[in-house]
Amino acid sequence: MKSTWILQLLAHRSILWLLLIVNIFGTIYGYIWYGVQLSSTPLHFIPFVPDSPTASLFFVIVLIGFLIGKNFKLFEALALITLVKYGVWAVVMNLLTLMENGYLSWDGYLLIASHGAMAVQGILYSSYYRFRMSHLIIAAIWTIHNDIIDYVFEMMPWYGSLSQYMQPIGYFTFWLSIFCIGLAYYLVVRKDSYKLQLN
Repeated sequence: MKSTWILQLLAHRSILWLLLIVNIFGTIYGYIWYGVQLSSTPLHFIPFVPDSPTASLFFVIVLIGFLIGKNFKLFEALALITLVKYGVWAVVMNLLTLMENGYLSWDGYLLIASHGAMAVQGILYSSYYRFRMSHLIIAAIWTIHNDIIDYVFEMMPWYGSLSQYMQPIGYFTFWLSIFCIGLAYYLVVRKDSYKLQLN
């Protein structure tokens, strides 16, 4: 498999800086979005509640690593799994909200676009990740543990009209986690996975 001009463009420092700035602001906005829920969350659960901004924070660390010529492998594994997982999850939840309510607010459409982009960027940069099986196992434990916190201890994100469907949503989320862990293995860890060097 040969590198495409898109993959080469992604490795350009100006693009990495642009993505870093966008993801920093997106991460800050995400934590603000969770502000009300975090204010009523027990302290020991707080690290596991703001799922999407934490995923983008992982990617911020990955991008910083790229810019200084390093691979922060554990954060690459965490970023790939969580960006795809919570990117897809948020898109699905907002579409379900649209189906349930018959309408979706402007910020719902913004969430669909921004979280869809999260998933895409996580996958697009997978050719530059260097994490190994040990990193993937740790990231997988974090991901499944987060699902337990969300759906056993009921710390999942607040989605209003969808609260009555928490059990099927929890089931969907668990298998989405398994899929994303498998995807991370397929894209990065397996022996014949495609690798590129940053410019």
